[in-house]
Amino acid sequence: MTEPDFTLGIEEEYLLVDLDSLMLAEAPDGLMEACATELQGQVSPEFLQCQIEIGTKVCTDIAAAREDLRRLRATVAKHAKAFNLAPIAASCHPAADWKLQRHTDKDRYNTLAHDLGGVVRRMLICGMHVHVGLGDDPLRADLMRQMSYFLPHLLALSTSSPFWQGQDTGMASYRISVFDNLPRTGLPPQFDNWQEYERSVAALVDLGVIEDSSKIWWDLRPSSRFPTLETRIMDVSPRMEHALSLAALNQCLLRMLWRLRVRNQRWRIYENFLIGENRWRAQRYGTTEGLIDFGRGAIVPFPELIDEMIELIEEDAGVLRCLREVENARAIAIEGTSSQRQRAAAAGAQDHDSAMRAVVSQLIEEFHADL
Repeated sequence: MTEPDFTLGIEEEYLLVDLDSLMLAEAPDGLMEACATELQGQVSPEFLQCQIEIGTKVCTDIAAAREDLRRLRATVAKHAKAFNLAPIAASCHPAADWKLQRHTDKDRYNTLAHDLGGVVRRMLICGMHVHVGLGDDPLRADLMRQMSYFLPHLLALSTSSPFWQGQDTGMASYRISVFDNLPRTGLPPQFDNWQEYERSVAALVDLGVIEDSSKIWWDLRPSSRFPTLETRIMDVSPRMEHALSLAALNQCLLRMLWRLRVRNQRWRIYENFLIGENRWRAQRYGTTEGLIDFGRGAIVPFPELIDEMIELIEEDAGVLRCLREVENARAIAIEGTSSQRQRAAAAGAQDHDSAMRAVVSQLIEEFHADL
């Protein structure tokens, strides 16, 4: 069986904040034009005018992804500063009010606003998507079923949205709570094969409910534009190196599942009901309370789960030249995710307004740390 390329592509959504008020600011036309001139098709506006989206090129390995992602982040930061703005890579601004935001006036977003009504107005959230090149459609369908098991682990490591409209939600990823209000979200259905997936998509397309599969927003989906599996469950990471660690884990987990397939083996398929319980635990606790190991029948501390995952994919990380990035997941699990760091920043402030400013200041600093 020919080995896929396992190429990488990373998409990130950022929020723009005013450097004086540290509140959200709409992207000026000049900022988007400057970014587009330098980055060509790798940057675009997002649904809300305070957002901007970037996407790397198709990267052969994690080193190429680092080089391109650093260039993209640095370029957006450079041009934003010229307008007294700064990007932050967090899935929610800690204090912003979604009711004050305006959506971008483009046909695509106007259609979304019409189709999804009041629900889409609350989409003041940002995510990170990782594409891994597989090429073969039946392979994409087969690995999607098995990869679903690991989605809660990836969410837990990425959590960066504990605050919403100035309140601590008690969640590690409040973004997931907001996003799940949209249709066609959540864990992907467990299709037996590619034909079953195509028939299901075609049923909605033929009815005119959706134009194509790009309007399906599952946590993991076959990309409609590229021969990839696209993992969408993750919060966006303030620190670039953490984003790269998550990308490497995606890449290696899929190669591990492919390697099992070559040996006529597979990862056990669990019901979405069970995986959904781990998804909730990741959403609620991040890495602090552990996830369920269904094989053991026990809740296992997250650092222990990461040690087991790294052992599982060590061979694949070696082949794909990303062992350092994979092992960095240990540090995230032990030291804490962005949600924990944001809460720590807020706790050190004297009053509520100072706490929210401290969180945003930390997020700005972390965005620039690895550039």
